[in-house]
Amino acid sequence: MSDRSNPWQLQAIVCQLRAARNQWRTQNGRVSGEQGGRELPSRAAMADILEALCGALFPMRLGPVDLREESEDFYVGHTLDVALNALLTQARLELRYVARQGGLPDEGVDATATLLIQDFALALPGLRSILDTDVLAAYHGDPAARCVDEVLLCYPGILAVIHHRLAHHLYRAGLPLLARISAEIAHSATGIDIHPGAQIGRSFFIDHGTGVVIGETAIIGERVRIYQAVTLGAKRFPADESGQLQKGHPRHPIVEDDVVIYAGATILGRITIGQGSTIGGNVWLTRSVPAGSNLTQANLLHDDGTQK
Repeated sequence: MSDRSNPWQLQAIVCQLRAARNQWRTQNGRVSGEQGGRELPSRAAMADILEALCGALFPMRLGPVDLREESEDFYVGHTLDVALNALLTQARLELRYVARQGGLPDEGVDATATLLIQDFALALPGLRSILDTDVLAAYHGDPAARCVDEVLLCYPGILAVIHHRLAHHLYRAGLPLLARISAEIAHSATGIDIHPGAQIGRSFFIDHGTGVVIGETAIIGERVRIYQAVTLGAKRFPADESGQLQKGHPRHPIVEDDVVIYAGATILGRITIGQGSTIGGNVWLTRSVPAGSNLTQANLLHDDGTQK
């Protein structure tokens, strides 16, 4: 018979959850309670930071509803101060975690984190300039777009690219966990999955966007346009002698300047899509193609239905 004053049996559940945590920590070489505080960066904190950074980059479009132009600079300065200090806290957590995992002392972590976030702050004006080219590419590339403001406010591809530009800087700076959290927040909101390691040139436009996947080592040139459900992925995942997947080697496509990739195309492996090429919808491609190519399902198949 259940206790009406304690219908959830919380004491027993709490004890069982503690036992499960301790078992996991023991199996993975962690000592329960050794840190006495939060060990890893916070996804919720990063979500707040990214929202603030978006507002600081585009204050009159992505900032607060009651903001006026005469208050823009004050808002941007205050917002950046809060966001960058919060980002510094998260960077310290990641760097300390990495040091502990490597069995290294965490001396110097605070100074390193400060330098990294200072560099990130100094990069923001340049990132804004690049994002302006992305917004214009979306406006000029979509006949349904009535103005650039509509693109910035409404298009999921723009939100994903803003997050990617920020995340890519963190990734290259040596904060891959913060970068990945940033990318996955955009992925959850838009259905667009861009690994923060991917290198993407100016004037990049993802139209519609749902189901797009861009892998870690992909390299995308300038003025590239892709549509929903496009995959720039790996063809295979080589393993080492112990059966562990090898990480870090180039395994995703290179897409040169002025390429268009239509909906549902799957492009796999370290191949090159030459400048100015057009890849048709639902094409499955595992070989490089020269500049100026125009590939469709029809011209990729032999008469017997096999790929050329």
